[in-house]
Amino acid sequence: MTVANQLYQLQEIDLAIESSEQALSQIASQLGESKTVVRAQAELTLENQRLEELRHQQHSAEWEIDDLVAKLAIAEDKLYSGEIRNPKELTSLQQEVDGMRARRSQLEDKALVIMEQVELAMASVASKSSELKTLEAEWRSQQKQLSAEMEQLKTKLSDLNHKRQLLLARIDPQAVEVYSELKKQKGTAVAKVEQGICCGCRISLPITELQRARSDSLVRCSSCGRILFLA
Repeated sequence: MTVANQLYQLQEIDLAIESSEQALSQIASQLGESKTVVRAQAELTLENQRLEELRHQQHSAEWEIDDLVAKLAIAEDKLYSGEIRNPKELTSLQQEVDGMRARRSQLEDKALVIMEQVELAMASVASKSSELKTLEAEWRSQQKQLSAEMEQLKTKLSDLNHKRQLLLARIDPQAVEVYSELKKQKGTAVAKVEQGICCGCRISLPITELQRARSDSLVRCSSCGRILFLA
C-alpha cells in the first residue's frame, strides 16, 4: 500500500470522526428540556388559573343570588301579607322589592355569562391538557431515540479513533506531518486523481506528475498542493 493510499484512508477516517462529532454535538443540544413542552405547560397552568378564577366568580354570583332570593322572599311575604297598611310604607317596600328583583335579574344574567365562560375555559383546559400529553409523549420518545443514537455514535467514534491509531502507527511520521499541515490549511489534504484530473482543484495533471503519483513517493498537486492519490 502506498503512502498516499494510507493517508487517503487516514483522511476518510478523520472525515468520519468529524462527522460523528458534529452529530454528537447536535444530539447533545437536543437532549434535555423541551421549549415546546415548557411553553405548553405554562399555557395549561395559566388556563387552569383562569378557570379557577371563573369558578370563584360563578360561586360568588350564585351565593349572592341565593342571599338576595332569601331576602326577596321575606320582603315579598311582608308586602303581600296585609300587615302593612300605611301607603307610604307599602310604596317604600314595593320599591325595595322591585329593586331586589332587578338586582336578581342582573345577577342571573351575570351568572349565565360566567357559566358560559367556565364551560369554554373547561374545554380549553381539556384541549391544552391533551395537547401537552401528546407533546410530552413525543418528547419522551425523541429523548429515548436520541440517547440511543448518542450511544451508537460514541461506540462508532471509539472504533474510528482506534482504527486511526492503528493506521497512524503504520504511516511514516513525516508524511503524517505533511498531511496534518495540509489538513489545517485546506480542509482536505489528500486529493483523488480521476481520469488524470486532481479532484481537489479540478485541474488536469501533467504526465510526469501522474507517473510519479503511481510510484510509492509522496506527490503533491502542482496547482493546489494537495497530496495526490491514484485509486
